[in-house]
Amino acid sequence: MNEARKQVMEMQIRKTMENLRKNRMEAYYVETAAEVPGQVEALLREGDVVGVGGSMTLEETGVMALLRSGKYRFLDRYAPGLTPEQIRQIFIDSFSADAYLCSGNAVTMNGELYNVDGNSNRVAAICFGPRSVILVVGCNKIVPDIDAAVRYVKQVSAPANAARLHCATYCASAGVCQGMEKGAMTAGCGTDERICCNYVVSARQREAGRIKVILVGEPLGY
Repeated sequence: MNEARKQVMEMQIRKTMENLRKNRMEAYYVETAAEVPGQVEALLREGDVVGVGGSMTLEETGVMALLRSGKYRFLDRYAPGLTPEQIRQIFIDSFSADAYLCSGNAVTMNGELYNVDGNSNRVAAICFGPRSVILVVGCNKIVPDIDAAVRYVKQVSAPANAARLHCATYCASAGVCQGMEKGAMTAGCGTDERICCNYVVSARQREAGRIKVILVGEPLGY
């Protein structure tokens, strides 16, 4: 990244962090993905029960390896040999975890989180349950406002995740959400494999500091 682009990005990150804090969320910044596990570790206690949402970002940054290190009671939804019912139980158990880690689909410079889910265990845990929620978010997901967040998910997040999960959706084959032209937040395809089912905007929080956002000065995930 050239110096001018980096300077602009850092200004945007500072504004985003300032507004997240105004909305009673904690905000942290690390310059590189390699620094993420250390920041996550600083926000956890040894022995904590920890759950996770589906996230390429947690894999890319080495957070999943940290959680499997034995320091925590990790509710590992990806453990080999789990049945669908066992995975569902892990989702439910995660609601009472000490900490829940995931990424976000978009973070606005107004200090809002925008997340869209299919199964919706992730957005449910963000809203209520775990004592602490930690989101790791790459700089590519910082957008000016909610309208831009909606467009980002329809143009980038949904198509990429649907392709990754091998979902038979319009966006997985076309590279963009079918509802993009309509402009409405919930517009999209009618397939049963649709991954955009529940839409959650997190703004000013009643419980200060429960949600923690680690912004990373590198692109991560979708």
